[in-house]
Amino acid sequence: MTGSFWWDLLLGLVGALLLAWLALVVALVLARPRGGLLREALRLLPDVLRLIRRLAADKTQPRGVRIRLALLLVYLALPIDLVPDFIPVLGYADDAIIVTVVLRGVVRRAGLDAVRAAWPGTDDGFDALARLTGFPTATG
Repeated sequence: MTGSFWWDLLLGLVGALLLAWLALVVALVLARPRGGLLREALRLLPDVLRLIRRLAADKTQPRGVRIRLALLLVYLALPIDLVPDFIPVLGYADDAIIVTVVLRGVVRRAGLDAVRAAWPGTDDGFDALARLTGFPTATG
């Protein structure tokens, strides 16, 4: 390539990082909630953040669930996004998509009842959360 080992290594690393980032963006596009669910996820964000904090601090939850939620909180607190905000649609939606994917796994592992017990919002908000995670609500 360039003839210099270090430049070749740097170019290879940059290329690999760009390829990994592109694969992540494609995965986010495929995992995004369909229809109006993404809008609902953004509307529920304050309650969802409180839910995540409560579940992460709950010692009765499995360790894997608490670790996933703690890592999610760290990601949300970081100023760097996986998809920059200037990219239309996905720029602002990446946080909501990642939260939705993690919560789907948490609900599957911890159970809908545990999530319902920690939910700080309204019943309608919980119904929307249940739709986002793909689980039926207790009332429906």
